[in-house]
Amino acid sequence: MLTACGSKATTEGGADLVKADTFTFSASGEFKPFSYTNSEGKMEGFDIDVAEAVAKELGLKPDQKKFKFAGIVEGVKSGRFDAAVASHTITEDRAKEVDFSTPYYYSGPQIFVRPDSDVETLDDLKGKEIAVSKGSSYAKEAEAVTDNIPQYDSDVVALEALSKGKHDAVITDFVTGKEAISSGVKLDAKELLGRSEQAIAVSKDNPKLLKEINAALEKLRDDGTLKKISEKYFDSDITTDPSE
Repeated sequence: MLTACGSKATTEGGADLVKADTFTFSASGEFKPFSYTNSEGKMEGFDIDVAEAVAKELGLKPDQKKFKFAGIVEGVKSGRFDAAVASHTITEDRAKEVDFSTPYYYSGPQIFVRPDSDVETLDDLKGKEIAVSKGSSYAKEAEAVTDNIPQYDSDVVALEALSKGKHDAVITDFVTGKEAISSGVKLDAKELLGRSEQAIAVSKDNPKLLKEINAALEKLRDDGTLKKISEKYFDSDITTDPSE
């Protein structure tokens, strides 16, 4: 899949790569079950499996790079990574900075509170303290009702802080909240605030790579690989568009 193009590493289709024969992708490693760090310091999770499946389809070796979520988009823009496979929700602001693949899973923000909370809906959180993860799209949901929005490097850490008495609520991906609760974090899920599309981020200067990634994702959808990866982590298929 690689050809020489001056000093650059490229795919057969002419897409630029950070390193020859390699799909260099970033994730936070702090967003269980999508990406988390094991005892050996390597990342595992749904996003990681998807990235490795895409790399295989591209005929490249996967090379994971752990990076703070808030800086990943900039890392893709600057050419530090070929792509981000890090549960980025497609938003207008992000789409000004990077290009997005077709969605590889569908999700949505949800409110999480302690079991003794009276909060049921977003309106109930007017003027209250809502924690979110840095760089996530969930701050905008919170901004509709409050200016008091502490930010954490990780959604999981925010949820754990909430369970220990900090803040009034956390807004995060409903699957992440569900996973935290199933692992023993004492929280309740409340209003679901909509649906979102998560996709792979690629530099706007690398349209050929975006095309190849989209082709890889189409193959992985058609042959059932994405569904299989989803069921491995969630016992359900979050890779299918719920509107279809």
